[in-house]
Amino acid sequence: MSKSIIVTGAGSGIGESIARKAGDAGYKVGVLDVNTDAAEQVANSLPNGVALHASTTDPDQVEQALDKFGETPDALVNNAGIVRFGPLIDLSFDDWRSVIEVNLTGVFICSQVVARRMRATGGGSIVNMTSIAGIQPNVNGGSYGSAKAGLHLLTRQMSVEWGEYGIRVNSVAPGFIDGGMSAPIFKDAEIRSTREERVPSGRLGTVDDIAHAVLFLCSEEGSYINGNQLVVDGSVTNSLMASFPRPKSVDSVGAGES
Repeated sequence: MSKSIIVTGAGSGIGESIARKAGDAGYKVGVLDVNTDAAEQVANSLPNGVALHASTTDPDQVEQALDKFGETPDALVNNAGIVRFGPLIDLSFDDWRSVIEVNLTGVFICSQVVARRMRATGGGSIVNMTSIAGIQPNVNGGSYGSAKAGLHLLTRQMSVEWGEYGIRVNSVAPGFIDGGMSAPIFKDAEIRSTREERVPSGRLGTVDDIAHAVLFLCSEEGSYINGNQLVVDGSVTNSLMASFPRPKSVDSVGAGES
């Protein structure tokens, strides 16, 4: 039986990679983006793609996009997001609010619209895109980290409330990804090298690394995973203590024993 999926923010970056990997896996793919041209370009390049134009923060537009898709999707990937970085003490209210609106409220809107339809058809899978910025504070990160931390809890709440309807809700937290909204960061060769060196796995992540994780959570292989955040970061968030020096004298087993 064929499967279907809608990916928000799928006109570029990580969302585009998820859409393409889903298409390769045989899904009918709804390529939802606020940029109509980008959505059409990606959708037209897929075996079974449908371009869907909508702002994720507008419930009416999301409903209309679902109607155009023509069926209740088996999976929804809430990938659409924006950044407005800057120090909190100088951050404008408009920048704070716009990031919360897209990265948190927009996910609630899309999830609610789709979940109501999934409830009527027997269930499905929802995957939300969080971030390691929602796990560790990101200096000068504006409201981005707060939105992603909130989304992590929202994901868990959805999983508890909607599990009885056969709806699984999980999240993926990307680390240092060479692509998507992080692409401008890694154009700086020095920053790129420094970040690569500090990733325990020894490399930056790719948009495909994230796409593979998302599709696993959407698949039958992930059918008993519900309410979890899958951190895909090469162990960056586990490496805080590695950045602090310690004397070599304490690094030998049994050092100081008689």
